[in-house]
Amino acid sequence: MTSLLDNDSPTNLTEFSVSELSGSIKRTVENAFDHVRVRGEISGYRGQHSSGHAYFSLKDDRARIDAVIWKGTFPRIKFRPEEGMEVIATGKITTFPGSSKYQIVIENLEPAGAGALMALLEERRRRLGGEGLFDQARKRPLPFLPRVIGVVTSPTGAVIRDILHRISDRFPVHVIVWPVKVQGEGSGDEVAAAIRGFNAMAPGGPIRRPDVLIVARGGGSLEDLWSFNDEAVVRAAADSEIPLISAVGHETDWTLIDHAADIRAPTPTGAAEMAVPVKADLEAQVANLTARLRSATSRQMDQSRQSVRALVRALPSLDQLLALPRRRFDEAAAGLGRGLERTTVVKRRSFERASSGLRLELLTNRLAQQRQLLADRLTRGDRCLELQVLKENNRVAKAGASLSALPARLLGQLQRERQHLASMARHADTAISHTLMRSRAAITAQDRVLQSLSYKNVLKRGFAVVRGEDDRPLTRAAGIGQGQAISVEFADGRIAAVTGEGGELADPPVAAPEPKKRPAKPEPPGDAPKQGTLF
Repeated sequence: MTSLLDNDSPTNLTEFSVSELSGSIKRTVENAFDHVRVRGEISGYRGQHSSGHAYFSLKDDRARIDAVIWKGTFPRIKFRPEEGMEVIATGKITTFPGSSKYQIVIENLEPAGAGALMALLEERRRRLGGEGLFDQARKRPLPFLPRVIGVVTSPTGAVIRDILHRISDRFPVHVIVWPVKVQGEGSGDEVAAAIRGFNAMAPGGPIRRPDVLIVARGGGSLEDLWSFNDEAVVRAAADSEIPLISAVGHETDWTLIDHAADIRAPTPTGAAEMAVPVKADLEAQVANLTARLRSATSRQMDQSRQSVRALVRALPSLDQLLALPRRRFDEAAAGLGRGLERTTVVKRRSFERASSGLRLELLTNRLAQQRQLLADRLTRGDRCLELQVLKENNRVAKAGASLSALPARLLGQLQRERQHLASMARHADTAISHTLMRSRAAITAQDRVLQSLSYKNVLKRGFAVVRGEDDRPLTRAAGIGQGQAISVEFADGRIAAVTGEGGELADPPVAAPEPKKRPAKPEPPGDAPKQGTLF
């Protein structure tokens, strides 16, 4: 029993190494599943690896299988794989010996029917709509007459020809075409890049920035138009600063870019019609408005002309307007002479009243009174000063007598008081002198005024004073009788005369003795001759 346990048990199985077994399994699986179609949901998709390959999984509700798309196969895939998308993968099954796993190498990938794509499209529409990319508040109105139109489409299809032909027929403007792929791998990225490229153009650059964009493509199936459902395209359309028209497919074809665009056109030709107006219609409208403007202007001028004519008929004539001012002018002209005469009389009377108050004896008496008042004040000032000096001397003498017995230390203070008293006496003398000078200046000024008002100055200008027998001035010819003795005073002397009949002198004039000249300063009041009216 012991020997049997120690020996290896005999077997007829072939012994393989791990590498041989893994290679055998790989060949068996590849031969058995050389070409298969697998339906499942994409899981764990993260896009292409840095090497260009893509690794993800296909799963259903009970199983899971790894999948790989090689770099060279990606350009042949009609649409981009996305997480959660249900697809049908065509390829072959192989194993990976390094980890004892099997996987499918995908050669073709297609959606698992229209229902799956529609479900994915609906989910994407809800998500982007929840972000506000489809809100009407984001949409901008199209410019009425753009100068440059940017078109994002394929340069070789019939779409671009239809757009250019329609724009040329309606209103020829400058068109810039940004060529892109409109189907297949990478087409969505090209469309998004074209939209952003147009928006990145500087308004004042060498190539004018478009005023409106048209993203266009012809009709096709849902898979053919899938690039315009790409999230990058939708976001680029929503972020576009330039108003954008979506013209993808036919009227029944809807893509997500239609919701994000500012306006959707049913066809590319319809987009061209939305972008520019019809030039002929504009010209006809302008001509119609011009005719209406001319007609309205003519009617307005006619109405204004009739209104002016009606107002002219309602206005009074020129004679009626000027009748009242003319009458007032005539009345004022008639009263002007009388007014001047009355004014002359009033002014003459006013002058006579003023001149009657300017008598020489009044001024002389006033000047004498002022002189007497000043003399009295000077006399009283001298007496007051003498009394004050005498009083101060007596007070100083008394103070000196009373202070003679004081000690010697008070003698200095006494000396200062004496000096202060002497200074005050000098200030008093100076004040009195200044007062006398101001009084003399005032008297001199009054004397100059008196001399200027004296009738002697009037005589120097060629006038004369006629005096009667009592040496009083004669102011009226009616008061002089025939044969009355009179005297005529001139500036250089006085003559005697006798009046005759008719105003002639009865005797030849006899020169009267020349009166004494008045001193420069006014004399005291006396029997000075009175001043009469000057002729």
